[in-house]
Formats: sequence, C-alpha cells, structure tokens
Amino acid sequence: MTTSYVCVDLETTGLNPKYEKIIEIGAVKVVEGKITERFSSFVNPGRRLEERITELTGITQEQVDDAPYIEEILPKFLEFCGDFALLGHRILFDYSFLKKAAVNQKLIFEKKGLDTLRIARRFLPELPHRTLPYLCEYYEIPHKAHRALQDAEATCELYRILGEKFFAEGEECFHPQPLHYQVKKETPITKSQKERLLRILSQHKLTLDMDIDKLTRSEASRITDKILAKYGR
Repeated sequence: MTTSYVCVDLETTGLNPKYEKIIEIGAVKVVEGKITERFSSFVNPGRRLEERITELTGITQEQVDDAPYIEEILPKFLEFCGDFALLGHRILFDYSFLKKAAVNQKLIFEKKGLDTLRIARRFLPELPHRTLPYLCEYYEIPHKAHRALQDAEATCELYRILGEKFFAEGEECFHPQPLHYQVKKETPITKSQKERLLRILSQHKLTLDMDIDKLTRSEASRITDKILAKYGR
C-alpha cells in the first residue's frame, strides 16, 4: 500500500475546469503514513464569487480578493508536491483544475494518483452515498466539509481506514495510477478584445463581475457573445 503521497483538495467557483477557477488549495504531505507538512492558501479567481459558493464553503469575497493569483500560488504548490503521487476524493477533479493552471503557465504537471472515491465504490457498493462527508460520518472521521485543508486531512484518514479494511482484497486500488487530463494552453485577452468588451459594457451600462485583464481570449469571446445575444449590437 502506498504510504507516501500528497493529499490535495480544492475549492472552486464551479465544477467545470474549462470555465471555473480555483479559490482555495489545501494539501498535506504524508511520508510513510505520517503527515509531515501542510499547504493552505486562498486563491484570487479574478471574479466575484456567487452567493451559493460562499454559502457552501464559507469563503468570502474579501478572503479571495486579498489572496494571491494562481500564477503566484501554483509554482509553490508544485514545489510542495515534488515527485509524490497525489491522493484525493475524486482526484481527477482536482487534478484537472491544477493541470489547466499549470499548462497556462507553461509548467509541467504530470502525476500519478490515488482515489478514495474509486476505492469506496469498489468496496462499499452497499452504501447509499460515497461522498467525502458521508464516508467521514460513516467512519467517524472528524471533518469540516468544503474547506480545502480540512477535506485533505479527512481524505488522508479515510485512505488509511480503507487500506486497513480492504487492501488485501484489492491491492491495485492502493497503488497510484497515471492521471490523464488533456488541456490546451489558453492565451490572454487581446488588446482589441478588451477594447471591444469595454465598449459594449459601456454602451449597455453593464458591469462585469470579473477582472477583464485576467480573462483569456476564449473567455472574452464567450462573454462578448453572451452580451450581444442578450442586448443586441
């Protein structure tokens, strides 16, 4: 059973890494079964948080506004990860957001991973749910849901318990497997796109709940098209 890894959890503005942003990274480094280091940081997404996200996570607009952007945080996190495999509950979700951010910064982030959700689905098919909060309650693991570091710490404990119970039945589930997520590098908003978007916003007396300078070309095009479809030219 793999006992050295980095367990990571993210909080994000939504579920789709193509459109949404990271707002918090939490991780613990485990060496031979013992937590040796922790990593925790809010991330400025360059946009307003929806009320439902604040209600779900407890993360406020002020907290992310005062936080560094992903361009500053990600290199530090990758250094923290080193050559360790990643552990997570639905690890491909977290990996997809991190991989997208890494590609946009021209950083290499190829990892193997372990997934407690996959393990739970294999060995606990009788349970009505296999979410992290449900499994923590089921195994009496102290847990504060939807905060990145606390979720990462709880996932570590869940992995340990699942290993004790089920490793002998399915060793392959407890060994890291390559993580795959295909993503292309995004380019920043162009000067002409920015000027056009600002002009359209002014014409229709609209404000944008995000930092225009942090938009990509595709995001700028999508926002412009949505405004024109709704308000006309």
